[in-house]
Amino acid sequence: MVARAYSVTFQGVDARIVEVQCAVTAGLPAFSIVGLPDKAVSEARDRIRSALTSMSIALPSKRITVNLSPADLPKEGSHFDLPIALALLAALEIVPGDASEGTVALGELSLDGKLMPVVGALPAAMAAAEHDQVLLCPAASGAEAAWVGATQVIGAASLSEVVRHFTGQSPLSPAEPGEVAEQTGTRDLRDVKGQERAKRAMEIAAAGRHHIIMIGAPGAGKSMLAARMPGILPPLGAAEALETSMIQSLCGLLDEGGISRARPFRQPHHTASMAAIVGGGRGAKPGEISLAHNGVLFMDEFPEFPRTVLETLRQPVETGEVMVARANAHVKYPCRFMLMAAANPCRCGHLVDPARACSRVPACGEDYLGRISGPLMDRFDLRLEVPPVAFSDLDLPASGDNSKTVAARVAAARDVQVQRFGNAPDLRQNADAEGETLEQIAAPDAEGREVLTQAAERFGLSARGYHRVLRVARTIADLEGSDAVRRPHVAEALSFRLSQIVAG
Repeated sequence: MVARAYSVTFQGVDARIVEVQCAVTAGLPAFSIVGLPDKAVSEARDRIRSALTSMSIALPSKRITVNLSPADLPKEGSHFDLPIALALLAALEIVPGDASEGTVALGELSLDGKLMPVVGALPAAMAAAEHDQVLLCPAASGAEAAWVGATQVIGAASLSEVVRHFTGQSPLSPAEPGEVAEQTGTRDLRDVKGQERAKRAMEIAAAGRHHIIMIGAPGAGKSMLAARMPGILPPLGAAEALETSMIQSLCGLLDEGGISRARPFRQPHHTASMAAIVGGGRGAKPGEISLAHNGVLFMDEFPEFPRTVLETLRQPVETGEVMVARANAHVKYPCRFMLMAAANPCRCGHLVDPARACSRVPACGEDYLGRISGPLMDRFDLRLEVPPVAFSDLDLPASGDNSKTVAARVAAARDVQVQRFGNAPDLRQNADAEGETLEQIAAPDAEGREVLTQAAERFGLSARGYHRVLRVARTIADLEGSDAVRRPHVAEALSFRLSQIVAG
């Protein structure tokens, strides 16, 4: 008799169904697992044997063979413990075979039979729903998986609870979704004294998901401004929250099954490796750009990142997805994020201060910012200089709108974009528009086109730069509530594009 249960193996954010087959036959006593298992899967037999012993269930003196099908697909992770145990219990006729065959299971077993939480419960629930099966998982992972809502999720605390559930002795109640985590402790934009132009640039960037780079002397407030970006971003929509949480689930970042509506804000250190930023390592795991999906990737000390790491950002910021290609894995991850970078104008940081600048001015500034290649710099929609704040300004009262007021304007502008693009899957914000769509929504009036044409000729704007100016101008018009893109909108977009300290 061959008993079956089902589990999943992960390929990026997708969970692929794996059939777990178990046969108990006559022969020398043995317990073997085949089907390209990794070390964690192979060690499942010892955990399962100990867990069954704790339940006073002895394995028969026969040959036990477990096959993970498809056999040519690598299987990784301790979450195969529960489906292998379930298939074995069905083969021993301890639980009904039809119950195990209608279940997708994942969970790690401890030696005393308790079920430990595992990563990936959310994408596993999505796969179970697509195949019209029930998901069985550890109780600690049930609240996370229940967010899918399209399939029944059963959370069990131990293997003995699983047996009692399937034999009808003590059925388990379906798991309920975890709490929606509220955004707390956001910093207010009014805390930043001065820097009104930078605040305006942040509002435009947030409204249209435009990439932004800030260059200024140490202590000018670049990092302080960036830390306030989450406070002006609108919360994630239902579909966006699920997308973001799928990636966080794979990395084990969901807290007690709760899904947050706050947009991700990732800020890796400049010593991070390429695999940490883009993705890779064992199993081609998602990197920081994917963890920032639907949110912000803030890279402070931008030129200090290795050149190879910076250059890998060029394709993801354009396409919104990244293919992590390794010798044993080719995995695609979504990475539709807003890139926010900050840099000093030179290594000493005092390029614009004659009294404090080093003897290598201006060559030191050219060398330092030269670490950012032209093609990468061309992908920043907004470039601005952040000047030092005078000491006298620090004693002045707070100025400008607070984060709540700015966030309301940003949300209104994004609502306009949602209505404009409808249900198009690849069009969410103005930064996504291109080709004919961009020409339709961002065509400037005659005066605006004249200004843009003159600037393109004088400053040598690339085709990409030309289109990025149009996108920013469209966002500025949305913030103003204007249906048409006019000359002032184009002029302001150009002022952020042609920052002297960057372009010069």
